[in-house]
Amino acid sequence: MSDQKAKRLRPSGGYRKLRSFQAATVIYDGTVSFCDRFVDKRSRTHDQMVQAARSGRQNIAEGSRAAATSSQTELRLVNVARASLDELLLDFEDFLRQHGQPQWTKDDPHALAVREVGRRHHDSTDRTDPTDRSVPSDEAVQSPYVAWLNHKDPAVVANAIICLIHQANYLLDQQIAALERQFINEGGYSERLAAARLEHRRAQPESKGTACPLCGKPMALRTARKGPNAGSQFWGCSGYPECKGTKRLDGSVGSVRSDREKP
Repeated sequence: MSDQKAKRLRPSGGYRKLRSFQAATVIYDGTVSFCDRFVDKRSRTHDQMVQAARSGRQNIAEGSRAAATSSQTELRLVNVARASLDELLLDFEDFLRQHGQPQWTKDDPHALAVREVGRRHHDSTDRTDPTDRSVPSDEAVQSPYVAWLNHKDPAVVANAIICLIHQANYLLDQQIAALERQFINEGGYSERLAAARLEHRRAQPESKGTACPLCGKPMALRTARKGPNAGSQFWGCSGYPECKGTKRLDGSVGSVRSDREKP
């Protein structure tokens, strides 16, 4: 029974191993630290930036958990995460512009150094989660990016988080494209459930030497779900719903199929 429960049509969870989730976690923690240090806590901007960062992280996790039952929900939530990080990106760009600070170009040495941390993690054989803290919680944000995210200059911190948002958005774009391909090639949960049900019905034991009285195909064991015969078993044509031939278990022909049946 336990093995049967463990087997699912679509896997779900495992979001902590997603690079997009790990990047979003660094962004969320970095944004909370940045806003507490450099943004008035009474302003709407403070709350909006923190909530946008949190939404990016949480929706990746929720999308992963929703994968078991709904491909469309998973896609929608990952897209919400992407949109939330875009909103946060604009807030950090606005901060730099409004404070007269330059934004790093993609070839800036600082930007290259931040990207190199992510690249080293991607190429690492152990793939240690960069969101794990290796320093006391009252000292810093996450260790791989501590030199930038704990910097005393808010422009350095803002630019570093902007680089991280671009990385996370790139990862989310790849994740969304992969989910779309999977949906096209394999269908969503409903399609897989229907296919699994048909496969299960084909695997049901056939009535030995008994052919459908209407079309001659082998018959399979069925259970009526509705009507006066609800709960009772009968032989039904394996070609259902194209053929609706039935037989009682004693071999007599009779109308024992309900409008809806289960294997």
